[in-house]
Amino acid sequence: MKVKKFGSFCVIRLQKGEEIIASLRDAFERKKLKGAFFFGLGVGENLVLGYFDADKQIYIKKLFAGEYEFTSLAGNIARAGEELIVHCHVTITNSEFHAFGGHLFQGTVPATCEIIMLPLRRALRRKLDTSTGLKLLDT
Repeated sequence: MKVKKFGSFCVIRLQKGEEIIASLRDAFERKKLKGAFFFGLGVGENLVLGYFDADKQIYIKKLFAGEYEFTSLAGNIARAGEELIVHCHVTITNSEFHAFGGHLFQGTVPATCEIIMLPLRRALRRKLDTSTGLKLLDT
């Protein structure tokens, strides 16, 4: 992973073989950020996406084996107590140009993934919302 600061934001280039969520977490920690929003594009492989079933309060997960193009990758990074939470959503397309989307739980980079991280000046926090079962932004 290569990270370069440009004024108030960071440009991150993930390299072949890197795990996406772990790399975002690492870049956040390395730059000692309090909170951040990010967006990017690139290619991912063996992606685990999730859909949140609000009635059951669980994620339904699906593995997308092989390579997929990210047409959108966006999210934020915040803390819930000491836990660092990377909340990332993606839209991906396959070689037949079919699109899929959801919460990105994991995946690796087969070529490159380019991300802009926008640090916040104040801490971004999450706390458990008992009505949804989710750790929501505490705004």
